[in-house]
Amino acid sequence: MGTGYTREVTPTGRPRRRGWFITFEGPEGAGKTTQTERLRASLAASGRSVELVREPGGTPAGERIRDLLLSADGGAALGTRTDALLFNAARAQLVADVIEPSLAAGTSVISTRFADSTLAYQGFGAGLDLDELRAIERFATGGLRPDLTILLDVPAELGLERKAGEETRFESAFDHAFHDRVRQGFLTLAAGEPHRFAVIDGRLDPDDVAAAIDSAVEQFLGTDETGGEGVAGGDSRPDVNRSTSRCAS
Repeated sequence: MGTGYTREVTPTGRPRRRGWFITFEGPEGAGKTTQTERLRASLAASGRSVELVREPGGTPAGERIRDLLLSADGGAALGTRTDALLFNAARAQLVADVIEPSLAAGTSVISTRFADSTLAYQGFGAGLDLDELRAIERFATGGLRPDLTILLDVPAELGLERKAGEETRFESAFDHAFHDRVRQGFLTLAAGEPHRFAVIDGRLDPDDVAAAIDSAVEQFLGTDETGGEGVAGGDSRPDVNRSTSRCAS
């Protein structure tokens, strides 16, 4: 499958260094916002240049779309296909304006959510065809995919309890069965790509979650920077799932 964004290669045939693209995924209330900031600070302290972004949002257009998608105060009623298209519209702008320029400049990018969320929510949760969603994703992102995805896994009921008082449209307008399907969808995606996903038990103490994330990221970055080929080489990355704490589904 061709992509819009590819790494340049050096005269030796190895990929020219770019920033790494790390995404955080998971059900509502899994702790993504807290842990992305902790990882950003950890990587910055180690001397890496890091950009932190969120989905939907991160650009002026994306923030306006975010307000439309997430408003829980009686905003516009949106259909599932509309949700999928709007999330991808915000994503396309974020990739073009922020993510890809940062990666090309050698800055690593950490994103709170990316395309896996659309597959989990509008696909597994709401029932849209996954192949159709993946086609929209490829168009919106130019084929850009994360190098590493941290999946913070919590039972749907616990995650929704954590969000009490901070509900978006997705907590207020969708039932527990929907969020259960979303959670299982994330776990299914992770099982299908074990070399990209690190699944971490989001029920743990935040410090323990952060330590597990640091371990997964260090394993990935350390292996790649000492001789692996990362995304460009495909098979040389470690199976990050093996070194993380899993939450039983």
